[in-house]
Amino acid sequence: MNRTLVIGDIHGGLIGLIQVLERAKLQPSDHLIFLGDYVDGWSESAEVIQYLIQLEKNYSCEFILGNHDAWCLEWLKTGEGNLIWLKHGGQSSVESYENISSEDRKLHIEFFERMKNYLIDDANRLYIHAGFSSMHGPEKEHYSSNYSWDRTLWELALAIHGKVQKDESCYPKRLKLFREIYIGHTPTLHWGVEEPWNRVNVWNLDTGAAFTGKLSVIDIDTKEFWQSETLVSLYPTEKGRN
Repeated sequence: MNRTLVIGDIHGGLIGLIQVLERAKLQPSDHLIFLGDYVDGWSESAEVIQYLIQLEKNYSCEFILGNHDAWCLEWLKTGEGNLIWLKHGGQSSVESYENISSEDRKLHIEFFERMKNYLIDDANRLYIHAGFSSMHGPEKEHYSSNYSWDRTLWELALAIHGKVQKDESCYPKRLKLFREIYIGHTPTLHWGVEEPWNRVNVWNLDTGAAFTGKLSVIDIDTKEFWQSETLVSLYPTEKGRN
């Protein structure tokens, strides 16, 4: 059976990524959709990108661009790091690139530049790093930065879950546009949730791997999911973004 597996925010945690894909028993027929934020946090950001470039050669993969990836790409291209980025995990990425050759850096830049802002599949499911604010959908978004920064979509799903039915006139148009929406960006740990979290038709796959949480993978058809150990336990001498 062909599976579509969605992978949450990685944040430089290569050990966790390898572990969770092993636990999901990855098959050659699987289609993988990564929701972004591959870098910043744990010590192996550059190694995560190297791994994903190789993974793409053997598996069907889609890569969404996250806000941390956009920051890292800008630094790779210009050599100048955003100060906010450096304070929020970017320094770990800078250090991880110290032993990466100029040739590989070019490949990483090309890899980042090929990433998508969002993806809509044939079953009308949306995959996006953060969200969108336009009631007409992400293709009508006025600010492309919202794809990797918007939190209002998730806040909306949290606010109306169990309170408003889809057939009611006040049901938000944004949420009617898609059968399901898969996001990362906002750690479920903020609400004490450690697993992939579904509110209305939105699935949040950021289970806090950058902090004290785990890296998560979900099968979109069965909703079976797998998780790594906490990244804190896999990188015991590091702080991540804590």
